[in-house]
Amino acid sequence: MTQTSPKLSPEMLIPRMGEYIVQKGLINDFDLQRALAHQQEQVAQGKHCLIGQALMDLNLIDRDTLDQVVTEQIIQLRSALQASNRNLEQRVKERTSDLNQALNRLSELSQMKANFVSNISHELRTPLTHVKGYVELLITESLGPITAEQRHALSVSQRATGKLESMIEDLIMFSLSSRGELSMKLEQMDIRRLVMLAAKAARNKAGERGVQLTTEATEDLPAVQADPEKIAWVVNQLIDNAIKFTPSGGSVMVKLSEEGGNLIQVTITDTGIGIPAARMKEIFEPFHQLDGSSTRHYGGTGLGLSLVRQIVEAHGSLLDVHSVEGKGSTFRFPLLAVID
Repeated sequence: MTQTSPKLSPEMLIPRMGEYIVQKGLINDFDLQRALAHQQEQVAQGKHCLIGQALMDLNLIDRDTLDQVVTEQIIQLRSALQASNRNLEQRVKERTSDLNQALNRLSELSQMKANFVSNISHELRTPLTHVKGYVELLITESLGPITAEQRHALSVSQRATGKLESMIEDLIMFSLSSRGELSMKLEQMDIRRLVMLAAKAARNKAGERGVQLTTEATEDLPAVQADPEKIAWVVNQLIDNAIKFTPSGGSVMVKLSEEGGNLIQVTITDTGIGIPAARMKEIFEPFHQLDGSSTRHYGGTGLGLSLVRQIVEAHGSLLDVHSVEGKGSTFRFPLLAVID
C-alpha cells in the first residue's frame, strides 16, 4: 500500500520555527521543550506532527498567531532570496564583464600575432629573394666557373632556399586568412591538368623517399569552379604531406572522380603512419605538430592542414579526413563541376 505524502504547507518550508517563536516572546524555552517532546511522542506513534501543530495541541499558541509567524518568516525568506538573487546577478555581471575583457584581450593578441607573422614574413621575403638570386647566378656560372663540389653545395642551398620560400609563403597566406583577407578568385579551371602537374612536380621527391606516387582520373572530366592558385596550393600540400608521412616502400594515390554528376571529388590516399583517432582535431591547429619534441622526425610549420581546410571551406566545400594509425590516411574534398 502506497503511503500518501503529507500535504505541503508553508510551515514545512520554515526552518527553526520554534526558536523564532521564542525570539518573538510568544512562548518560552520551557514551552518549546514541552512542544518538542509532544512532537516526538506523536511521531513515535506514526503520526505526522510539525512543531506548530504540537504548540497548538498544547494550547501554547493559536492558529492565527501561528499563521502570522509563518507569513513573517516567508516574507523574510523571500527578501533573503531576492537579496541573494541580486547578489548573484551582480556577480554574474562582474564575471561576464571579466570574461568579455579577457576575450577582447585574446582577440587583440590574436590580431597582434597575425600582424607580426605578416610583417616578419614580408621582411624575410626580400633578403631571401637576394639569396635565391645569387645562388642562381652562381649555380649557372654567370659569375664564373665553379667546381663539382661547389655545384653540389649550391644545389643543396638552392633546395633549402626553395623550402624556406615555401614556408614564408605559407606564413603570409596564414596571416591573410587570420585577418579575413584571404580572397578567392573563382574561375573555370581544368582540375585534371592541375592534379597531373602537381603529381609530376612531386614525383622526384616521392622517388627519393622510395614512395610510389600514382594518379587516377578520366580524360573527359568537366572543369570546376575554383581559384586555380589556391587549389593548386591545396593539392600540392596534401600530396607533399602524404609523401612526407609515408615510409619507404609505401604508396600515395591521387584520384579524381565524378560524384553525383555535378561534383568532382579530389582524393589523396597514402599508406603512411596515419593519425591517432584521439588527436585528429589537432592536425588542423595552426603552428601545431603532433610530434612537438625538439627531435621530431618530420619538419614543417604546422600551418599546412589548417590552411588547406580554410581554403577548401572558402570554396564552399568540406575537407573529409579518414585515417587509421599505422595504416595510412585519406584526405578528400569535392569541387563544383561546371556543367554545360
